[in-house]
Amino acid sequence: MRHNTMQQTFRALTLSYKVAPIAVREAVSLNEIACKNLLDKIGEFTEARDVLVLSTCNRTEVYYASEKDLSKELIKLIAIEKGFIATKDVSPYFKSITGHEEAVQHLFYVALGLESQVVGDMQIMNQVKKAYQWAADANMAGPFLHRLMHTIFAANKQVVNETAFRDGAASVSYATVELVEELTRGMENPRVLMIGVGEIGADVCDNFRKSSIRNVVIANRTHHKALELAQKTEATAVYWEQVWEEVQKAEVVVSSVPGDCFFIGKSALQNHEAGKAKFFIDLSMPRSIDAELETLEGVRVINIDNIRNRSTAALERRIASIPSVKEIVVDTVAEFQTWTKEMAMSPALQQFKSRLEEIRQQELARYLKNLGDAERAAVEAITKSMLNKIVKLPAIELKAACMRGESEELLNGLSTLFQLEKQEA
Repeated sequence: MRHNTMQQTFRALTLSYKVAPIAVREAVSLNEIACKNLLDKIGEFTEARDVLVLSTCNRTEVYYASEKDLSKELIKLIAIEKGFIATKDVSPYFKSITGHEEAVQHLFYVALGLESQVVGDMQIMNQVKKAYQWAADANMAGPFLHRLMHTIFAANKQVVNETAFRDGAASVSYATVELVEELTRGMENPRVLMIGVGEIGADVCDNFRKSSIRNVVIANRTHHKALELAQKTEATAVYWEQVWEEVQKAEVVVSSVPGDCFFIGKSALQNHEAGKAKFFIDLSMPRSIDAELETLEGVRVINIDNIRNRSTAALERRIASIPSVKEIVVDTVAEFQTWTKEMAMSPALQQFKSRLEEIRQQELARYLKNLGDAERAAVEAITKSMLNKIVKLPAIELKAACMRGESEELLNGLSTLFQLEKQEA
């Protein structure tokens, strides 16, 4: 007897910075439109349900519920979405998590920042929330995914309130600011150019405001966004047309604009004074700064993979909090698994109730013919109340069996005793 098995077949397909170099991550990175397109393609060409597509600088992942492992199909759909059909170059970097509980735990770990390059990164939760919103908009989120995501959000609140895991600003953006401070130590009022005001760009500017760096210039294609951010973070906004001039002027250039929209090549530094220190920090995916710039004397290029965990007191506190966070995950996942099992048994309980209701109706039909309205109402009420009490006992027992992980046996017994139909997924 299979009870609503979709709850037991959650899987994940993941490619992350842990195994995939930056060029491979670029090849499969998906922007918002691509994520939404992929959701539609998965809905159209596969049997997957409860689908979540998550793509950041560090990872491209698909979470889904299916009886079959759909890794090959999903990699092919990502390849089609990205415009390259041969998947052999990227396939080896994808890892398939086919165990239900392992996939659930992996999503918890990713969302809470346990898997981030800078541990406890706060941005990942916002990215997960967006991915969930897109799944809901595409009608790819069923009761299972809705419940799972809200359980993760609740666990996140618990982590914030009960641990030091979110203390201090040790995100990628803070690590960037910290690095800029180190690189420019000894320079008088270094000029920093921030190109792009997306989520990371805005976050970096916000962190600059809290740092010793005072001369920050912001350039963005949509000028009013640069202006708004500059006002908020006490920086200066320049028009996009001035970006190349500003690249020449700045000691540090930070870019968070995707490289397929904007690219800084060697030609941008034709007037570079040999030996003068100049730093480029590339937070983009795909990359937007040519690594070849390093061949110029005094120029250094740092990409997102170079921004490693910055050894700060905040980071150390976070690392020390990891066991507490994992404990919260263990408890929350256990509660969630109990709910999943209860979901699986509810159709059987529903059937049991329907079977008893059928018997009640048959018996009432035989005896009610000769009764008046008042007697009829009394008999109706009494028999309904009896039925509800009878159903309540096995429901309580089944719930207790779920907690012990023994519900399958009881469900089979119930099914046999009352000749309930076999439940197919």
